[in-house]
This record gives sequence, structure tokens and C-alpha cells, in this order.
Amino acid sequence: MASVLSACSSNLIGGFSATRGSKFQTVASPGFDAFIVKFKAQAAASGISDATLAAAFSGVGYMPDVVDHDRNQTEFRRSLEDYIAIAASDERVAKGRANYARYGDVLSQIEARYGVDAHVIVAIWGVETMYGERRGEVPVIAALSTLSYDGRRGAFFQSQLLAALKIIQNGDIGPAQMTGSWAGAMGHTQFIPTTYRAYAVDFNGDGRRDIWSDDPTDALASTANYLARSGWKKGQPWGGEEGSTGAAYGDRRIQPHDGGPVFVIGPNFDVIKRYNNATSYAIGVGHLADRIAGAGPIKGGFPPDRYGFTADQRKELQRRLSQAGYDAGTADGVFGAKTRAAIAAYQAENGLPVTGDPSMALLDRLG
Repeated sequence: MASVLSACSSNLIGGFSATRGSKFQTVASPGFDAFIVKFKAQAAASGISDATLAAAFSGVGYMPDVVDHDRNQTEFRRSLEDYIAIAASDERVAKGRANYARYGDVLSQIEARYGVDAHVIVAIWGVETMYGERRGEVPVIAALSTLSYDGRRGAFFQSQLLAALKIIQNGDIGPAQMTGSWAGAMGHTQFIPTTYRAYAVDFNGDGRRDIWSDDPTDALASTANYLARSGWKKGQPWGGEEGSTGAAYGDRRIQPHDGGPVFVIGPNFDVIKRYNNATSYAIGVGHLADRIAGAGPIKGGFPPDRYGFTADQRKELQRRLSQAGYDAGTADGVFGAKTRAAIAAYQAENGLPVTGDPSMALLDRLG
């Protein structure tokens, strides 16, 4: 069963919408409390000790914000163009190269042991948590308990909750230190509990498989172990944009966006998708890995978006909004929440219909 698990818990871009524990408050819920009593009995029957149960569920309550996040994931879906722009942003590439250099010795050891390209390992780390900067601060037991009770994917989250209790009982981490995303993905590379139990390794030899601490060694090695056991082909690139060196190793041609760049992919592309089963994710990770290794941006262009904007025009609109005093965020060509809020503020203050939507007329007006 473990061999078919994905490592992380969703198709979202990790590190793009990091969650903070302070936003996830508990509320009274008699139904939730009754569920926990029943679940604890089931966990005890599965070998979880009374001491572990008492420690793990101390102070645990129902978190409605966790359910809201689970219900509204579609809000965060992005086009491939936007995904690549964020996954391989200048900041993420620069930090990736710096971290690759910083942890070069241990990465060399990890690559030698598992046969997985260290650039890909670092890229997954970067996409999942911005190289450990956004590991998530939500209490995992509370989040998984809430999602188990909620019922939409109750059986899945109950299996994750039981696995999390087994991790605590094994002594790898204490309940208070077991934090992660709202969906229970944990550590530098966002392992869900069942994947942790199947693939996490103690690479630094301290007796614990610690993917949570500031030292990313165990997390990076665990990710390499996951990819290796998922079928990684040593010495082969994931593929690449058509015409690139990596593409020479591919055997399939895909064009995920009509009129956009063409990619030639090989078996290791499929292995990356085992980590997160989304084409955009695998391309984003692969491209970021290539950029960390020194490659340049994607050469092929994307067609205009649904508003008629090219990437350069989106960046220009963001720059003009910011220059006019409306903070549109980084001029990255991605129309996210901050850019839309800036557009709405401009529209409201200038007597225009407040939609938050970009338009060529708005770009011209700001010129």
C-alpha cells in the first residue's frame, strides 16, 4: 500500500500559501468531541498507548478554518504559465542555488546513496516550502482530527491521523512539535504521515527521522529515498523543453497549454508526479531543478491569457499600479490576490466598476 502513496497531500504549490498556526483557532463542537472519543478507542485497539493518546489529544479541538481551506482549494489553481512563473521565480531560483551550495556536501552524499539528482531534491524542497522557510505551523493532530471528523475524505484522513499517532509513539517527534500544513503535510518537503512512516530516513544518524527541525538533512534524504523507491532512473534528466539537453532523454512529447511551450519527458517525469500527481507540479519542479543547475528560463512563449494579456503586459500593469500608489506586489506577471486587490482599489477610487479584473483599458489608463 505504501508504494502507491503520494508524498504530499494536495496539488497546491507548497510554500505559496503557507499557513500559520495563529489563524487556525479551535471552536467548541460536541460532535467533534464525541468523534474523538470514538477514534481514540479505535486507535487504542490499533496499538496506540494511553500515554500517547493523552499527550497527542491534549488541547485538541475542532478547527473550522481547516475545513474552509479543504473546501476552497480550487481558488488556488493556476495556469501552467503562472505555476512556472512562481515555481521558478527569480527569488526561488536564487535561493535554490544558495541552498544547493550551502548543503552541497550532504546533497552529494544523498545523491550517491539514492541515485537521485540532487538538483531535483532541492527543487522539491523549494516548491514545497521555499527551502524550509514555510513549513507550516498548524498542529497536525488537530488538523487531521478536524478533517477526519469533517467526513469529505474521512477515511483518508483517519488513516493519516493514526499514522501520525504512530510517529509520536515511535519517538520521532512530540505532539507539540508535530506541525505542518492545514492538510497534515509536514516538514521541509511536506510528507504526509503515511508516507513519512514508509519512506522517512535517519540520514544524519541521530536516532530520529527528523523532517521538522531547521536542519533539512533527514527531510532531503527522505525525499530522495521516496523518489528512488518510486522508480527514479539514475543519471537521466526528467526531460525538458523541446530542443533542450534534457529533452534528449525523453520519449514523450506534451504541450500542456494550447499554443504554449512543448516539453519532451521521460520516466523520471512520472516519478516526480508520484510525489504530487499534477503535470504542472512535475514541470515546475523539473524546470526549477534545471534553473538551479544553471539553465535559463523557458524559451517558448505562452499565448495571451483570457484578458488578452501576455506575461510582459501583466508585469507592466503590476508595475504601473504600484507606481500609482496601489501595491500590486512583485511584478511577476501573476494576477494573484494582491494584484486584484490593487486593481479593485484603483477602480473604487477612480469611479470605475469595482471588479478586480484586469483589462487593456486599465493598462492604457495607467500609462
